[in-house]
Amino acid sequence: MDATIYAGEWKLMEKLWDESPQTLMELVRALGEEVGWSKSTVATMVRRMEAKGLLRFEEGGKARRIYPTLTREEASRAETNGLIDKVFRGSPGLLMASLLERNDFSPGEIDELYAMLKKAEEASGKNA
Repeated sequence: MDATIYAGEWKLMEKLWDESPQTLMELVRALGEEVGWSKSTVATMVRRMEAKGLLRFEEGGKARRIYPTLTREEASRAETNGLIDKVFRGSPGLLMASLLERNDFSPGEIDELYAMLKKAEEASGKNA
């Protein structure tokens, strides 16, 4: 499976993550209203995404039902790993440094980061 999900594909995946399954026409209506895509655009995208392994179909009633093959979390993790490898030379630390340079974390987000780092530190100590 090609794990790269492009911007337009994310829009379609978001619709399916929000409500699954959907038919092609349900996606056409939703994406037509949101971004103005035509039926042929959505159909082409669905075909390409199925070929990439991002979507699967099930026969049902008058129309095939479309499901995502990845959860939002799995897709986010794959995209994050790709970003770390591509932009930050495989270093999560460089990614964190870049995020921290923005200096726009709320106190609650900073507390969450501390908790995540503590959990990672504890897990790392167990694996050592």
